[in-house]
Amino acid sequence: MTAPRPLDGRVAIVTGAGRGLGRAHAIHLAQLGAAVVVNDHEVGPDGTPLAESAAAEVVGEVVSSGGRALTAAGDCGDFDVADRLVAEALDAFGRLDIVVNNAGILRDRMIFNMDAEDWDRVVHVHLRGHAAPLRAAARHWREASRRAGAPVGGRVVNTVSESGLYGNAGQTNYSAAKAGIAALTQAAARELERYGVTVNAVAPRARTRMVEHTWGTDGAAFGDFRADQVAGVVGWLASDRAADVTGQVLTVFGDTVQLMQGWHPASAVSRPGGFTVETMAGAADELFAGRARGIGPFPFDPQVVAAD
Repeated sequence: MTAPRPLDGRVAIVTGAGRGLGRAHAIHLAQLGAAVVVNDHEVGPDGTPLAESAAAEVVGEVVSSGGRALTAAGDCGDFDVADRLVAEALDAFGRLDIVVNNAGILRDRMIFNMDAEDWDRVVHVHLRGHAAPLRAAARHWREASRRAGAPVGGRVVNTVSESGLYGNAGQTNYSAAKAGIAALTQAAARELERYGVTVNAVAPRARTRMVEHTWGTDGAAFGDFRADQVAGVVGWLASDRAADVTGQVLTVFGDTVQLMQGWHPASAVSRPGGFTVETMAGAADELFAGRARGIGPFPFDPQVVAAD
């Protein structure tokens, strides 16, 4: 008798699942027993359309290994498309349990060289591309919970980045979008907790076409970190073994997982009557005591390929 797998009987949607991290997530969730809706907009790292269907290849690999999967093309940042992804999961497999938001592109520029299109496309694909599927799934789980009269469960795993947690030169659009996803994760975790839905995020380091475009082909900062190493953590967050974990951000690279903590008070000063320019200048030494007044270093040494 075959031992049960952690995600047997579950159904997952994975966005940006044709290549890189999304592909690894989709295949791993299928190996854990989930049926997978493989969404991909079939574009390059900068959003340029591609001719081939990588999503179909992922579905073929899952099915040939005995799993269940289907392709669902389209821009996950489109709210109508996101609603369709949920509907297709329900029509094909009868339920929805997991959403892994992963789709992303890059348009790296220094802020003074960035145009509106560079900004809008990155924010659309990353931030709106997370919000739309999350909204569609949340609506389904909320209604299911109301019908059941009890929490129904659900797992959302978002994709942030250390660029969004620390800020990275040459990536103001990407950093802002990823920081927004971290905030989206925490806010949605609070909103959906009553329905038994967890919302978490991973900040991955892995050698994919995205980092080769950004960090250079040597990718020294990413070493031999692989997408499947990140997928193992995503599989855990998608399972019942992580049912008590929500609103959290985990950095994942190689054999290491870091629990990240957000903004918090580092120090405080008070003065009777509040502050003026003069009194604030006088209090600054106390406020910054032992702390740098400039921006701190990035956690590893980036080699951003963004024109100055």
